[in-house]
Amino acid sequence: MEGFSGNIDWGDIALATDFYELAMAAAYYYSNYQPDYDTNKIKGIFEMFVRKLPRNRSYLVAAGLEQVLYFLVNVKFNEGQLSYLKSLEVFKDMGEDFFEYLRNFKFTGNVWAVPEGTILFPNEPIIRIEAPIIEAQIIETYILSMMNFQSLIATKTSRVVTAAKGKSIVEFGSRRAHGPQAALLAARASYIAGCIGTSNTLAGYKLGIPVFGTSAHSFIMSFEKELEAFKQFNKIFPSGYLLVDTYDAIAAIKKIIKSRITTAGIRLDSGDLYYLSVEARRLLDSAPGGDYANTKIMASGDLNEYQIHDLLNRDLQCQQ
Repeated sequence: MEGFSGNIDWGDIALATDFYELAMAAAYYYSNYQPDYDTNKIKGIFEMFVRKLPRNRSYLVAAGLEQVLYFLVNVKFNEGQLSYLKSLEVFKDMGEDFFEYLRNFKFTGNVWAVPEGTILFPNEPIIRIEAPIIEAQIIETYILSMMNFQSLIATKTSRVVTAAKGKSIVEFGSRRAHGPQAALLAARASYIAGCIGTSNTLAGYKLGIPVFGTSAHSFIMSFEKELEAFKQFNKIFPSGYLLVDTYDAIAAIKKIIKSRITTAGIRLDSGDLYYLSVEARRLLDSAPGGDYANTKIMASGDLNEYQIHDLLNRDLQCQQ
């Protein structure tokens, strides 16, 4: 089975589990039921679900299934891992037959799951594993970790996309993720839940997710004058967006209009985004010749569903 693993190094993925899963596996193996493992008679049925949602949350969005299935098809223990386990004090008296079982380990069970992107409510199963109990136990931690994280991100993204009421949302969270793998999976989950793209280039390369990016304040500050930075960036990326809030957003927009720099859009990243966006729109629409009437305004900077709702609500009240 081919698929995106979502991991930096698949060679050691079998040990991406809580240690007690392996301890229980050993106890299962040497129990009275051990002879039945090969005949698939003694099964465990594990269901993953959410008992209670946080306050002000009414649903969740499932994500992470592709990585789970890839794991179940490909998981195996290598000699280095087995040597490590044998070196542990708790396993020092373990029989070689248990390690031989791990050496030949393969998931033989069945998986039932909702499609990624499915809306779910408390106590509804997200995924169900039916397998020999020892197998179900060994894979538990990985499945929970992968499904929990991506479903968390997908659910948050869905709330943000819903609050935006049809306006495009791009995921820009890589630099705040808990490591590169988390950033990659977060980009994936966000795309499943409605983002039109991501700033994560690896997600574009690995997953085909559209990538977006403008420039940073450091780029603007590296030039002696802000206008020089705008001209240079616009020269290389004529369809790009110009970051205007490094010093004074309104002054920067006036410079762009006065210098006749044709830009597809501007980005506001700080300050009172509502006031700045309204004033920016006024300046762009009233520019001579109507050259900036189609220039778009992009907002960023710690936005969440509540802030987006507030921005759009204030805009609606103003129109009324």
